[in-house]
Amino acid sequence: MPLVVAVRPAVTTAGLVAAYYLLPMDSGFTDEAAVGLVLGLLGVLALFFWHIRAIRHSAYPKLRGVEALSTTVAFFVLLFSTVYHLLELAEPGSFNEFLTRTDSLYFTLTVFSTTGFGDITARSQPARLMVAVQMVVGLLLVGVAARVLVNTVQGAVRRREGDGEDGTGGGGS
Repeated sequence: MPLVVAVRPAVTTAGLVAAYYLLPMDSGFTDEAAVGLVLGLLGVLALFFWHIRAIRHSAYPKLRGVEALSTTVAFFVLLFSTVYHLLELAEPGSFNEFLTRTDSLYFTLTVFSTTGFGDITARSQPARLMVAVQMVVGLLLVGVAARVLVNTVQGAVRRREGDGEDGTGGGGS
């Protein structure tokens, strides 16, 4: 069972990346895309809380914590990559160069990691607003969410040890 829990984040992330590259995204940033962003952010939050519940009930809380962090961050990054790509399609010149899907993913990762190389910059007000939203939510994701995950994993491990379970069987993954 630990193998399944260990492999699942990689498979999930690969599926999300494949969907990002394969789903049609050629209409630009419309009102529907704005609603999609809000729903997507709510989806990131829902995914996070689902993972918290799963960690609490898991026979392998540490592996589940890794899964929670990797899939939540992947979903978050790909959500903003999609927004930047659609924004550039709807309003060319929103960035200092045209953003392909790969460029959008690269830009999102440089903002998320706070590296900010400066080779791609937001030029329009909507683009700058989206980057600001990503920065704030990204900081919350890294700071608050990571701390909640760590506390949840530690609590689940303590409960398992207190129950006398050695983590070699039983329980959900």
